[in-house]
Amino acid sequence: MSVTLIVVVGCLTAVGTYLATSRVLSRIVLGFAVLGHAAVLALLTAGGPAGRAPLADQNSPDEASNPLPQALSLTAIVISFGLTLFLLALARRQHRLSGDDVVEDDLEDRRIARRSHDAEDEVV
Repeated sequence: MSVTLIVVVGCLTAVGTYLATSRVLSRIVLGFAVLGHAAVLALLTAGGPAGRAPLADQNSPDEASNPLPQALSLTAIVISFGLTLFLLALARRQHRLSGDDVVEDDLEDRRIARRSHDAEDEVV
């Protein structure tokens, strides 16, 4: 089962990275959501096999499950949720301003890139 989870985490990471590098904001939002799910699954897979509840004076430390991966996965869920909401707000603003959710090149970025390229040509 652990090998299956590792393959699933790898596939989710690959799909999430592919979607997050797109120029369409809706795909970027989905990509980061998939990457958040991959992070949670990776943390739970790294936690090892399930054990007994880690309650004081009821189990030995060898029988108890590790609570750290569970706490880290809850943190990853909260961070992923916050990032998704932020990206959705950006996508909505972009859609209201331009009527489209495609991220286009900024004219100022193009001008700065052209200026730095011209400066490199002058030095050589």
